[in-house]
Amino acid sequence: MVKFFKIIATLEGISLLVLLFFAYVYRVDQLVRIIGMAHGMLFITYIVLAIMLFSEEKWPVKKLLIVCVASVIPFGTFYIENKYFKQSSNA
Repeated sequence: MVKFFKIIATLEGISLLVLLFFAYVYRVDQLVRIIGMAHGMLFITYIVLAIMLFSEEKWPVKKLLIVCVASVIPFGTFYIENKYFKQSSNA
């Protein structure tokens, strides 16, 4: 499950950056809607998986809060993946 979470975290982080890029640099409304929908689904999946890992792996509440807050900060999920999951290789 950690491996899947890491993949979703990476995709969520990329989708946020792409969304911000098209929203503020190119201002293409149609692309922002499409990318926004994909990002929204990845965001929800990220949060659900974080809550599942919180329960399954007995995370402290502080770790869960940090992981969840990082999902709304550009590059936040990359930081979290590096800080908390770099050494984790279990599936």
